[in-house]
Amino acid sequence: MAKEIERKFLIDLKLIGDLPDGKLISQGFIGTNDKTVVRARIKGDEAFLTLKGEVTGFTRSEFEYQIPVDDATNIIKELCSGGVVEKTRYEIIYENHTWEIDIFHGQNEGLVVAEVEVQSESESVSLPKWIVEEVTGDPKYFNVSLLSNPYSQW
Repeated sequence: MAKEIERKFLIDLKLIGDLPDGKLISQGFIGTNDKTVVRARIKGDEAFLTLKGEVTGFTRSEFEYQIPVDDATNIIKELCSGGVVEKTRYEIIYENHTWEIDIFHGQNEGLVVAEVEVQSESESVSLPKWIVEEVTGDPKYFNVSLLSNPYSQW
């Protein structure tokens, strides 16, 4: 079974310096009746359909499949309720880990988070100086939550 083990942090952009080229991400979510997530995402010129299980600690099941961009566009338009979450993602390598820096747009403008995937929950991660606070497991920072409770309304 595919697993995603991920930690999430708030960051101070002023401490990062210049970011590499980023990719615009637009994603919508199909409603579920439990704590699972079904997401359609367009990332640059690629698209994905992702199914995620309930989070336990900072681990959850994740199944991701590349799909045609036209299919993702139609899934988001026809099947995803609540609009889209838009952000630009930048990747930075720090101490042998790839950090994904997400700068949100639209109703979530001003929110900036960093995510890092690890091999196990006990894996040690060196934190860059630009980390401000860990928010792993706080549901208000889940992308699906940002649709119904956007950062601009906190």
